[in-house]
Amino acid sequence: MNAMKLVGIALLVAGLVLLFLGYQSSQGWDDQISEAITGEYTDSTMWYWIVGGVSSVIGLVLLTIKR
Repeated sequence: MNAMKLVGIALLVAGLVLLFLGYQSSQGWDDQISEAITGEYTDSTMWYWIVGGVSSVIGLVLLTIKR
């Protein structure tokens, strides 16, 4: 297994963990109140989702490209 595949796996796993943490964070009382009042989640939750999504996509791309 080459280094690019290992980095892809690491990014994919890290991204999925961050997406899970973002989901857990969105279920907290502070996010529920913030979303009810402003219609948006807190900044920390959004960063979990953004970084988790980008990391997952990059990880998948690295795993699927052929060299």
